[in-house]
Amino acid sequence: MSIPPQPPSSPGPYGQPGPYGQPGQPGPLPHGAGPQGWYPPQPQKTNTLAIVALVMAIVCGIPLVPIILGIVALSQIKSRGEKGKGLAIAAIVVHGLVIVLWGVIVALGLSGALEDIAKEKRDTGGQVTGPVSSGVNEIRKGDCFNTNDDLAQYDDKDGSQAARSVRIVPCDQPHKGEAYAVFDLDGGAYPGTEKVTKAAEEKCSGTDLTSYVGNDPKISEKLEVYYYYPQAATWILGDREVTCFVGDPSGPTTGSVRAAGS
Repeated sequence: MSIPPQPPSSPGPYGQPGPYGQPGQPGPLPHGAGPQGWYPPQPQKTNTLAIVALVMAIVCGIPLVPIILGIVALSQIKSRGEKGKGLAIAAIVVHGLVIVLWGVIVALGLSGALEDIAKEKRDTGGQVTGPVSSGVNEIRKGDCFNTNDDLAQYDDKDGSQAARSVRIVPCDQPHKGEAYAVFDLDGGAYPGTEKVTKAAEEKCSGTDLTSYVGNDPKISEKLEVYYYYPQAATWILGDREVTCFVGDPSGPTTGSVRAAGS
């Protein structure tokens, strides 16, 4: 039996096979495909700490924390190749400006600059004779004042701070608040918002209130007790003052609630 001759070999569609061009060897890669084991570069992630630092710098009053987070974020961005350098720098700058602003305000208050302005509109007995814009730390016992805050919403602010600027007015003019006690907390490291507010509430709810407004039920029923207390950002600058005041949450009132002889 004769063996039929084998057909002559001919180049395939990929040309004459070379020494490694055995059957099953792939030919040239289709257009657009990458080599085996190659993957497209992954998009850069935005550093999480940079975002947190900027948010805290804008909405949070905890001193120095946004700056520390911003510095750590910059280090992580450099080592990990992440995005967010601009956010981290912005957090550091914004919080730095906030600290400087509070420093200027407290420094003016401690130096007496703001107090001198307020004194210009007080009589010899210390009573305000005309409206004067001031910080809450310039409020004295017996002062009546207005604030841009709505007293009816104070309890709905979820712990956020009230405005730190007021307009002190004579009590015979419409006003939202009337201060009945002003005192300082003990010094030392900042004890935390919970302890500060607890101390303020205990003092403001004590005998200072009843000795100021008396026992008239018509007055006590319509008034609510409020207080300004030091924030963490102002504590490190020497602020220890708590100001207790009463106000009608339904709107401004006219006239003092101070009892005779108090």
